[in-house]
Amino acid sequence: MLTVTDNAVAAIRSLTGQPEVPEGAGLRIATDPTAGSLQLSLAPEPMEGDQVLDNAGARLFLDSDAALLLDDKALDATVDEQGTVQFALAQQPG
Repeated sequence: MLTVTDNAVAAIRSLTGQPEVPEGAGLRIATDPTAGSLQLSLAPEPMEGDQVLDNAGARLFLDSDAALLLDDKALDATVDEQGTVQFALAQQPG
């Protein structure tokens, strides 16, 4: 199962805690077959079939393909001086 670092938990909670974001929202990770990549977006709720991860109030919604793809990964995040959040994936420490 995808693990989430403390930095990523803080970043997700910061994004979903903004006043305009509905209660219970989360960061959705979905596969984009046409681009061959992953898409990250804020979602008010999981879509049907999404795997839901809740780590200390940081909610992640993974579509079924993304859940399989990220099963052995760790999600991390950094924030630069301008406040821009950048997420990164790494292998889980073994």
